[in-house]
Amino acid sequence: MAVARAGVALADPTFYNRWTVSSFAIRPAIAFAIIAAASLACNRHAPPPAPRAQLIERTHQTMGTEVRVTVWASDAARVETAVSAVFHEFDRLDAMMSVWKDGSDIVRLNAAAGERAVPVAAETREVLHIAHQISEQTDGRFDVTFAALSGLWKFDYQDKDNSIPDRKEIAKRLPLINYRDLELDDRAGTAELKRKGMRVNLGGIGKGYAVDRAVDILRRSGLRDFMIQAGGDMYVAGLRDGRPWRLGIRDPRGPADRIFAALDLTDGTFSTSGDYERFFMKDGRRYHHILDLSIGEPARLSRSVTLVTERAVIADALAKGVFILGPDAGMALIERTPGVQGVIVSAKNEVSISSGLRQRLILLAPPTDAP
Repeated sequence: MAVARAGVALADPTFYNRWTVSSFAIRPAIAFAIIAAASLACNRHAPPPAPRAQLIERTHQTMGTEVRVTVWASDAARVETAVSAVFHEFDRLDAMMSVWKDGSDIVRLNAAAGERAVPVAAETREVLHIAHQISEQTDGRFDVTFAALSGLWKFDYQDKDNSIPDRKEIAKRLPLINYRDLELDDRAGTAELKRKGMRVNLGGIGKGYAVDRAVDILRRSGLRDFMIQAGGDMYVAGLRDGRPWRLGIRDPRGPADRIFAALDLTDGTFSTSGDYERFFMKDGRRYHHILDLSIGEPARLSRSVTLVTERAVIADALAKGVFILGPDAGMALIERTPGVQGVIVSAKNEVSISSGLRQRLILLAPPTDAP
């Protein structure tokens, strides 16, 4: 807007001066009419002022959480079209990978465990390949076959009952948890669980994968400055009003809107796994959904893990493995993994920061200490 006004202001005096040379021979009223007409002609050819960028935000319920897309842009129609495509993609992937949607790839894979391979979509196989990679990196701490314990621990909103399963029942199912017994055949387009009773659940990786797909959609739509959040998984691109996005790390024991640290970030993922999203308290002890698969019970060494890297799917899955490993082994894994930085709040409420974030992380206050 300022540029357009300056252009008109500079044009008028120049044009007026050309006509004042002969103004003695022209009656004032005629001169004024000619000048006004000429000014209108100039204005007709001036470009319209560019629309101002604004923050546009939309939300959608899917994958058992709220998906929030925030875009800094001037073309509202383009944003609406792109965000609609993002939400459609989340729903499509949810129908493909959910354990709660009849006919999904994962429901069919689990039903055929120990019997046969089943055809699954290329996207499902891609997620399973990445899951295998993270399982290798974390020595099996992250393992999508943890779902063999489904029905014992119940943390999803669909079945939560705040009950503690019998230790003997847990022990019976632990041998069924082994990511190496999940076989993929990309040529045939199939996946297979080798033993009856095995189950897969992509809840610890699927949202990150969907976030990455959403980033591609927004970028292909010509949008550069945006944020996508699905539960604890987030990706930010470009800038917000000319500055990097400022992101907060939630206080694991504080109110839901309290953060204890912040980070300025652009073009990267910011993923947090914590014991405060899906949990219940019993006899003063917290039981949550991130299970230590060596014992089949909630992991006890961490309260939250936040990872910063390039791909949301990697951060989503790796954060679970780091959480289970705990602050010592988990931070060692972060430090030796290229392109990954992180912050861990331990079960003792101690904050560990990876070397690449120590000069960037803004600590606002110590995290609240509570069970």
